Amino acid sequence: MRAVIQRVKAAKVTVLDDLISSIGPGLCVLVGIKASDTLTDVDYLVRKILALRLFEENEKRWQKSVKDLNLEILCVSQFTLYHRLKGNKPDFSAAMKGEEAQQLYNQFLERLGKSYDPIKIKDGKFGAYMQVHIENDGPVTINLESPDQNQGDEGVEK
Repeated sequence: MRAVIQRVKAAKVTVLDDLISSIGPGLCVLVGIKASDTLTDVDYLVRKILALRLFEENEKRWQKSVKDLNLEILCVSQFTLYHRLKGNKPDFSAAMKGEEAQQLYNQFLERLGKSYDPIKIKDGKFGAYMQVHIENDGPVTINLESPDQNQGDEGVEK
């Protein structure tokens, strides 16, 4: 699994001008799922997202996590995170297919809520053509990928 995590002052998702979800300060997490991902990948991402120290305390940077500060998280499924370029055209064959991806993504949201606070976890609309409005804070953007289970996780911080 892959996540692009942005520290935000605010974020929202709309579909056809209808507000789906919105948050104040916290994290906006774009989530991509590849065909071989499992619950092990879900657990890794959940643990890392909640533990990332992306916020400051007493004017010291990188001291607090979203969980430490009781902030919100807006998650948005984004299969395009698993693209390969074929010339100038993106190929998304590495991404997990629709229904299976939706089930794993829902488990990701559920486990994120169980490990934190389900009221603080917001979501876009899986499979929809969405508009994601992000007010970056910093800007701070972190790319995160779960370790490849077939190759072990040497060098990957737990």
